[in-house]
Amino acid sequence: MDRRKFLMGLLAGSALIVISGKGRAMGLLDAKKKSEVFPYQLTDAEWKKKLSPDAYNVLRRQGTEPAFSSALYNEHRKGTFNCAGCDWLLFLSDNKFESGTGWPSFWQPANDKAVQTSEDDSLLMARTEVHCAHCGGHLGHVFNDGPKPTGLRYCINGVALGFRPIT
Repeated sequence: MDRRKFLMGLLAGSALIVISGKGRAMGLLDAKKKSEVFPYQLTDAEWKKKLSPDAYNVLRRQGTEPAFSSALYNEHRKGTFNCAGCDWLLFLSDNKFESGTGWPSFWQPANDKAVQTSEDDSLLMARTEVHCAHCGGHLGHVFNDGPKPTGLRYCINGVALGFRPIT
């Protein structure tokens, strides 16, 4: 194989990887998630009407908000964190911790029915996506570098959450 063919093959392979990563980021869901039926469903037009553009980008298109941009990053009151799309209970303030990553972080969900996970291989990384178990909205990712007792860090986009203080 000559150098030119090698470089062209490398360039073409890289373009495919970038396109597939971009496709995921643009909300082209994998076949497994597309076929899942969640209890709370809206049409795409209804989601666009219900959500802010930023929340729609994260929840329905698997986007990511800029680090440190969410008011919920510094939310320290007692309360619950619910899905911004369907109001499903996701996380409790008692399970929130300061991860320093720029996104609200939790060491466990509110209960075992709050969230679901799936494999996410976009952006040339193997990660575990976290989504709302009620509407399927993308919330963020979970990592194995959190505090005890679980050792997990649910790194969640603040725009995907609503907060209800407990008074």
